[in-house]
Amino acid sequence: MNEALPTLDDPTSERAPRRILPVALVVIVVAGLAVSAWHPHAGTTWFLETVWVLIGLPLTVLYRRRFPLTNLLYCLLAAHALVLAVGGHYTYAQVPLGDWVRDGLGLDRNPYDRFGHLMQGFVPAVLVRELLSRTSPLRGSRWLAPLTVCACLAFSAVFEMFEWAAAVIGGHAADDFLATQGDAWDTQWDMFCALIGATVSVLVLSRLHDRQLGALSGAGALRGRGDHSGGGQ
Repeated sequence: MNEALPTLDDPTSERAPRRILPVALVVIVVAGLAVSAWHPHAGTTWFLETVWVLIGLPLTVLYRRRFPLTNLLYCLLAAHALVLAVGGHYTYAQVPLGDWVRDGLGLDRNPYDRFGHLMQGFVPAVLVRELLSRTSPLRGSRWLAPLTVCACLAFSAVFEMFEWAAAVIGGHAADDFLATQGDAWDTQWDMFCALIGATVSVLVLSRLHDRQLGALSGAGALRGRGDHSGGGQ
């Protein structure tokens, strides 16, 4: 009887909730990608916008057991994937929700592109922070926050170079991917939005993230202790 009831010291009691959420998020993201790939505005634009998901999702699944992430990061990555899927389906300049916001607030452009670049800083900030906290001596360091923001800004700059290369290669065919909407300062605005997103993410989510990192470390230690004791039987 006692063997059938997990105790607080039983590592399996900590694993079940962590197994369910990633699987559910993978199902949601795959479904979102499938819907967005159904008759998109432009197939090439869809691929360029969602390629990060097409690469990142398999890697996350592949390394889920070897390098599990916090639930916070799993949720943020899934949300970002859906944002990219929507932008890829409609193109960022023509997302209907952005049109409604533009018309309702009297804006001169569809703001979904700005929102996408805010997410480009907000979500990667947690990813970079988690990787640095777990694979470098920076956990608890005062340098963790500024280096996280700098890494996100650097990624945003690299992405703008990627867009520039697409424009040089594709010419006007890349207009949907660039989504500048006639703004000569669109590149600068994109990087600024990513900077704002990363900064807000670090300021707002760091405490919650640290708690989940601590719980993840504790669960890993507990699992290791369980595996060790099981191997000795």
